[in-house]
Amino acid sequence: MPVNPELVGRAFPPTAPYLVGREKVREFARAVLATAPQHTDVGAALALGYADVVAPPTFAMVIQDLTLQQLLAEPDSGIALERTIHAEQRFSYTRPIVAGDELVARLSITGVRAVGKGAMVTSTAEISDAGGAHVVTATSVLLIGGDE
Repeated sequence: MPVNPELVGRAFPPTAPYLVGREKVREFARAVLATAPQHTDVGAALALGYADVVAPPTFAMVIQDLTLQQLLAEPDSGIALERTIHAEQRFSYTRPIVAGDELVARLSITGVRAVGKGAMVTSTAEISDAGGAHVVTATSVLLIGGDE
């Protein structure tokens, strides 16, 4: 089944709250080779004015992934994971993510464009903290291959 063009405009319910853990931030920083001390050292983060260790910018993908799982679970999406490539990623921050944040994300599909026998699906996840304040907008473009 081809990607459903009626996905455009679809909004998903908010994800369950994700509590950002200090060790998760440290593990992620090591995995992406983010060596700035504020990512692993609480003292360094405090000296810079943060409440705890600061997640590298791409950490938002951890929370956005929860929303993309919602999209992939849609029975009418036409998106097959085995034919999906993460083609593009952008982040627009209001403030950095720090350990201790409780984050919720809301996904909306902003574009479906035919590309050959496949499609490009653009989605935006608005990620906010427990108080409802915007933290980051994560935009992904998924390239979905056509049937073989």
